Amino acid sequence: QVQLVESGGELVQVGGSLRLSCAASERISEHALAWWRQAPGKEREFVAVINWRGSIRDYADSVKGRFTISRDNAKNTAFLQMDSLKPEDTAVYLCNTYPANATLWGQGTQVTVSS
Repeated sequence: QVQLVESGGELVQVGGSLRLSCAASERISEHALAWWRQAPGKEREFVAVINWRGSIRDYADSVKGRFTISRDNAKNTAFLQMDSLKPEDTAVYLCNTYPANATLWGQGTQVTVSS
């Protein structure tokens, strides 16, 4: 069973940048990958997705133009570059395949944007 481990989250000021990583324990190059986030008291929401080849990307409207999803299949890792961060980006960020596999949710990584 593949495991996904997120990292890179931290406390950052408004307007700052972070790069999140999602490392898979085994080969995932044949799967589309996505990032989700969950803020306190809110439901989990989709953030971004990338196809297996890395040639197609899509984003939630709330992050378009600010976030960039990428992947390195040789390293079984996906990334989320987050720029121009806003307080409303504060959440736990999680990665998964797309569509999501319920058995692959990990602990996520906390991103806190301070004003």
